[in-house]
Amino acid sequence: MKLVLASKSPRRIEILRGLGKKFDIVPAKGGEHTHYTRPHLKVADLSAHKAFEVAQKYPRALIIGADTLVFCGGEVIGKPKDKKDALRILRKLNGAWQTVYTGVTLICLAEKKLVQGVAKTRCKARKLPLAQLKEMAGKHLDKAGAYAVQDKDDQFIEKMIGSRTNVVGFPVELFTEMLKEF
Repeated sequence: MKLVLASKSPRRIEILRGLGKKFDIVPAKGGEHTHYTRPHLKVADLSAHKAFEVAQKYPRALIIGADTLVFCGGEVIGKPKDKKDALRILRKLNGAWQTVYTGVTLICLAEKKLVQGVAKTRCKARKLPLAQLKEMAGKHLDKAGAYAVQDKDDQFIEKMIGSRTNVVGFPVELFTEMLKEF
């Protein structure tokens, strides 16, 4: 069965390639809007929207949809809007525990199959001086939480409880289990 990733995320592409998977890349174009406010429901819903959108064009393929966000202090944190928003996010996360959620949806319309899951990883950020946060603020505007654990020079997260690949944006352990179930 043809495999299609409903994302153009370089991190998701790299992780899937690292698993030895052959797949097409067809990014979902739909917005990041959902009526859910609870983080695990929000990422599950958004990953399903992305997968279903692409599945309409490729009904015989196995579509992979994913969505990642950070949750800290009662706030759902996605990608920063700009450098100023990135600094606000980094200041909020600075020295704090947060939770990274990634929703993954696998769907094949022709087979009438859908498997969905959510990975959750707890992270503790280092307490960094404001000058260092300002320096970081413009680097990761395309990532939830405005930081990147996969970058060698990004030392913002000091401790993780759970999947590291989830924090990067695609939880390998969850995906592998879901693929077996599918």
